[in-house]
Amino acid sequence: MKLRILAASGLLVLSVSPALAHRFWIIPSNSVLSGDDQWVTFDAAISNNLFFPNHHAAPLAGFTVTGPDGKAVEIQNGKEGQVRTTFDVKLTQPGTYKAATVRETLSAVWTENGEQKRWRGNAETFASEGIKDKSGVKVSQNVSRVETVVTSGEPSLGALKPTGKGLELVVDKNHPTDLVKGEKASFLLHFNGKPAANLKVTVVKGDDRYRDEVGETAVTTDAEGRFQVTFPETGRYWLNAVTEGEGSKVDGVPTTSRSSYTTTFEVLPE
Repeated sequence: MKLRILAASGLLVLSVSPALAHRFWIIPSNSVLSGDDQWVTFDAAISNNLFFPNHHAAPLAGFTVTGPDGKAVEIQNGKEGQVRTTFDVKLTQPGTYKAATVRETLSAVWTENGEQKRWRGNAETFASEGIKDKSGVKVSQNVSRVETVVTSGEPSLGALKPTGKGLELVVDKNHPTDLVKGEKASFLLHFNGKPAANLKVTVVKGDDRYRDEVGETAVTTDAEGRFQVTFPETGRYWLNAVTEGEGSKVDGVPTTSRSSYTTTFEVLPE
């Protein structure tokens, strides 16, 4: 299987690499529905294969669902198992819903009495525990966003408004639940509310368990953070991007920053 990724310049970039270990994903039982009071079940896991839960479940407490009006929607029948997390959502309004888990953490490392020490927490505990006073401390900010979307009836944008924090997908010309085999789709990536330029985006078609090669495909965003994708096959796809650089100061201490974004798409027949 070959997946074509077209950069804004029109250049085709294809790379195949060894299996990507421990990928985080969320998959809905159906991404496009019609009718009133529909239900969707979401599966989430950290696994070696897409989309087979074979490594570790995702923490249920970290998930939120946003409705078409931008308000939180109740998660029902949630269950965190050993290798898979599941929950149900009732779609009571027409439009697009987003299921996501976002993790923001600080981590620090320093040497004390010849022994390496590690710490993880948030800005409040960083200050209260006096981490800034540790000799030679190095601090990093980490934001991880994993999400997927479903639509009941006509697609909408209320649930997809960017937060301005970390790396995010911004709807450009195409809606993520309106992707069709053979048609070019265009999206934007923003980092902290600004275009994420020159950033590598990786796309992998699901069911890689049944392929000899993963078929990883990569493209680099343009100056506006835009990338374009043409899906030659129907099915479910996993998309991931990571950016690293200088972060903002925390309690007066300079930091490095790492932000990751992951989503899944379903591509339907023409």
